[in-house]
Amino acid sequence: MLTKEDIAKRIAQELQDGFYVNLGIGIPTLVANYIPEGINVEFQSENGVLGMGPFPFEGEEDADLINAGKQTITTLPGAVFFDSALSFGMIRGKHVDLTILGAMEVAENGDIANWKIPGKMVKGMGGAMDLVASAENIIVAMMHVNKEGESKILKKCSLPLTGVGCVKKIVTELAVMEITPRGIKLLERAPGVTVEHIIASTEAELIIEGDIPEMVIE
Repeated sequence: MLTKEDIAKRIAQELQDGFYVNLGIGIPTLVANYIPEGINVEFQSENGVLGMGPFPFEGEEDADLINAGKQTITTLPGAVFFDSALSFGMIRGKHVDLTILGAMEVAENGDIANWKIPGKMVKGMGGAMDLVASAENIIVAMMHVNKEGESKILKKCSLPLTGVGCVKKIVTELAVMEITPRGIKLLERAPGVTVEHIIASTEAELIIEGDIPEMVIE
């Protein structure tokens, strides 16, 4: 099974040259460390940064440079800073080509729950509601099961929703899946992981067509 870094590497393969990309909290932030060679993308953060680079090396952090998750970041040449009103204007105006989010649950119709667990303290909504309402291309980076081994990819979300029918792809430590009008289609499996194991780890019914190739993690 893949690590969180491996999940980020696989999602980085979805980047296209010239894309403007928003990275959510958690695994998505790691994607900035694995941009494919020859690809130029601009990472945007809703707290007012365009042009984020990879995470800083230990000892080189600048406490004044943070992303929306309050993690220290680096910036690339030409990076710009602005207020959150302008940042959300970019998001709501559909100027972000790809949004990569973490999730607590995803349903087979593309619903996502990633902001609240009733009775528990979590970081809160942040910009997630605006992102899922405006983005046309959302990839979820998440672990396939929770700490109890229960599937997080469900027929129907049990937690309060962030967005309805908005997720396009899911990448987990077990698989790459696509949300289609017919349900969740299994596209790739993690190296060494069987289709049967993925099915057993997924509450939602999976569409499986032909041989499922292994992910290529570089």
